[in-house]
Amino acid sequence: MQHIHLKREPRLDKRFQAFAFQAEAVNAVRDLDYAAVFHEQGLGKTKIALDIILYWLEIRAVDTALLIVKKGLVANWLKEIKAHSYLIPRLITQDRRTNYFAFNSPARLILTHYEAVRAEKERFQLFFRARSVGVILDESTKIKNPESEVTRTFFDLASHMKKRVIMTGTPVANRPYDIWAQIKFLDDGQALGNDFADFKANADLTNDLWANLPAQERLEQQLCDIFSKIAGFCVRQTKDSGVITLPSKIIEPLYATWETRQYELYCQLRDDLHAIVVKEGIPKDENSEVILKRLLRLIQIASNPKLVDDSYDAEPGKLELLNDLIGNIRDAHEKCIVWTSFTENVDWLSRLLRAHGTCHVHGKLTMPERNKAIERFLLEDDVRILVATPGAAKEGLTLTVANHVIFYDRSFSLDDYLQAQDRIHRISQKKTCHVHNLIMEDSIDEWVDLLLQSKQLAAQLAQGDISLDYYKSQMTYSFGDVLKDILKK
Repeated sequence: MQHIHLKREPRLDKRFQAFAFQAEAVNAVRDLDYAAVFHEQGLGKTKIALDIILYWLEIRAVDTALLIVKKGLVANWLKEIKAHSYLIPRLITQDRRTNYFAFNSPARLILTHYEAVRAEKERFQLFFRARSVGVILDESTKIKNPESEVTRTFFDLASHMKKRVIMTGTPVANRPYDIWAQIKFLDDGQALGNDFADFKANADLTNDLWANLPAQERLEQQLCDIFSKIAGFCVRQTKDSGVITLPSKIIEPLYATWETRQYELYCQLRDDLHAIVVKEGIPKDENSEVILKRLLRLIQIASNPKLVDDSYDAEPGKLELLNDLIGNIRDAHEKCIVWTSFTENVDWLSRLLRAHGTCHVHGKLTMPERNKAIERFLLEDDVRILVATPGAAKEGLTLTVANHVIFYDRSFSLDDYLQAQDRIHRISQKKTCHVHNLIMEDSIDEWVDLLLQSKQLAAQLAQGDISLDYYKSQMTYSFGDVLKDILKK
């Protein structure tokens, strides 16, 4: 039943036909009241989302489709909607005055972002009562934290939505328990329960697992159970499942040697942290606030000591490796993305590499500034290098003009790592992709590398990508023990 009427209905045909695997995903979930599309990043979830919306509107399952995306991706989604359909969306932003007209317009498609939904919660409640609305959440890991205000807002609004679809290529963004809140938004706890604390207790990669075989077995059983419990309303494809042929992706660790003063600073901070660990013990979770800050400082020194010591004026150990890599990529007439977790590094590296042709993106730039930088990287031949933080550019962007990504440093976030590298390894890429991980020898970087590998295996098991036998053959729980050894050196 439609609650709104337009003098002229929009065209609901598609500009392009979907790939077979995209059409299969649409057919699998389009008639469900709630569903999850967890296709791996780079497999065209944008097309799937828009085809679901067109189907809903065509059969009048809803009278309005609401597409909710991350704030930084609104401009990109406007382009994608225009590229794939004839729909003209109305925008809901954090401007309450203009939102009044959007809420009261007879638009069939409304585009907004998570923060706007939180700010306009009361209006959305009224909107859902007045309309029959189908909702799609892009990058649904935005609601992975059940204690955040954004997530609680979506929990409160869920029952008022006629249809609900969540989409992300990394449902297990960092830890296995990240999937719980996303699924609760869909089914109100039917599949994975209503007790987050209980779910988390059995689905966490803690630093003490290496010495606790029963805990390892409990974790593995929990991970195996997750996908089987949600399979009835969830679809997932990976690049390895044969649904599409993409160029190879080669991951290469590159080890750098220390600059003398850099190593002195690192050892001093490492020894201070070791003293704390001797006194208090290794925390179970690296997200413990105190340990996290100190571990991040070690990563900063291994990356660029000036991040923690303004007086540092030497050349950090990784810089020679980076320059050699950039030179080779430039000589091959190819483009690359240099990723770093730190805003100050983005500015610093962008200046140092300016002769090669750089642009940069980080969270302190306005959205128009970020969009302009991305456009330059995509369109200008002499702009060969994009320097960026994953937080500002890891999602929703197709950057296949490049076929190299260089991680100058990495954080503990699996989501940052996977999403950032797959900006280049996706549909429309024609060249072999290279992922270069710069690692400072005998440093915290080696632990981060091991931790991310372990997190990825746990995520793959929870997402149904691999078997338990394969998981056991590849998994090591030694990251907690390795951290202890690193801090002793």
